[in-house]
Amino acid sequence: MYDIIIIGAGPAGLTAAIYGRRANKKVLVLEALTYGGQIITASVVDNYPMVEHTTGVDWATKTYEQAKNLGAEFIFEKAIDIEEHNTYKVVKTPKNSYEGKTVIIATGAENRKLGLPNEDELVGRGVSYCATCDGMFYRGKDVAVIGGGNTALEAVLYLSTIANKVYLIHRRDDFKCDETLLTDAKKRSNVEIILNTSVSKLNANEVLESIDVTDNDKNTWNIPVSAVFVSVGRVPENQNFAKLINLNEAGYVEAGEDCHTNVPGIFVAGDNRVKTVRQLVTAASDGAIATSEAIKYINKEKDQKVVIKF
Repeated sequence: MYDIIIIGAGPAGLTAAIYGRRANKKVLVLEALTYGGQIITASVVDNYPMVEHTTGVDWATKTYEQAKNLGAEFIFEKAIDIEEHNTYKVVKTPKNSYEGKTVIIATGAENRKLGLPNEDELVGRGVSYCATCDGMFYRGKDVAVIGGGNTALEAVLYLSTIANKVYLIHRRDDFKCDETLLTDAKKRSNVEIILNTSVSKLNANEVLESIDVTDNDKNTWNIPVSAVFVSVGRVPENQNFAKLINLNEAGYVEAGEDCHTNVPGIFVAGDNRVKTVRQLVTAASDGAIATSEAIKYINKEKDQKVVIKF
C-alpha cells in the first residue's frame, strides 16, 4: 500500500514526488511515456526562479533524479482507471493494479492536432509537435510553425537558428505569447509571419513536400516546406478518469488552488486542472500543494482510526 500514487511524471508530478518523500511517505509515480512532460520540448527555460538559463530536458532530468534519489518509486505504465474503496484507492494500468491511500492526478495535456487527413501518417516524416526534438533533421531547409502561443514562438526562434527559412502561420492576427518572443521573432531575417491563415492540406510523397494554406477570405496557395511543427495548444489527459472525477466542458479537472477534486483523497496538479496560468512554476506549485493536501488527508484518516479506551 502506497501513501501517495502520482499519475504523471511531468513538472507537477515530479515536484509532488519530492514533497511526498521529504515527508517520509511511500510514493509511487506512474508514467506512460518518459519523465518531464511538455517541458522537455522547451529549448530554453529562463522563467523559473533561481534557474537563469537551462533547457527543458536538463530541468526535467535533474528534477527526476532528485525525486528518485529521495526514494520515490517510478513505474512506466499508463494509468487507465481509478477505483475508490473508501479508505484507499486502486489505480489500474493495462498490466497491474496499485493501491494507495491517496492519488494525485498530474497527467498534464497532450498536443492538439491539426486534424488533417494524413497528419498521423506523416508524423516523423515531416510532421512534428516538438521543434527541439526534431528540428535538427531539417537543418538548412524551409519549415513552417503553426500556432500563436509561447510554444509556437519558441519553436520559431529555435528553428530560425538552424533552418533556411521559417514560416509562422497563425489563424488570427493577435498572439497569445510573451511580447518579447514575438518581437524577437520579427527581428529574424529568415522568419516570415503569415496571419489570418490556416493549413488546409499536407502534400506528401512518402515525406512532406509542401502545405496548402487558406486565409480568412478563402484564398488558397501552396508553400513548399520540408516540415511542419504543430503548436496549436494541448488537450488535457483526463479522459480515463472522467467517470469518477468532475471535468469541465474542455476536459480539465474542476479543482481550485487547493488541488482537491470532487473525490476525497484524490487530488490534481498541473496543466490538466482548471486554471488561468499554465507554466512550469505553476505546475511545480500545484505539485507541492497537492502533496501537502494529500498528507493532511492521510493524517486526518489516521487520527480518525485512533480509538481511546478508558
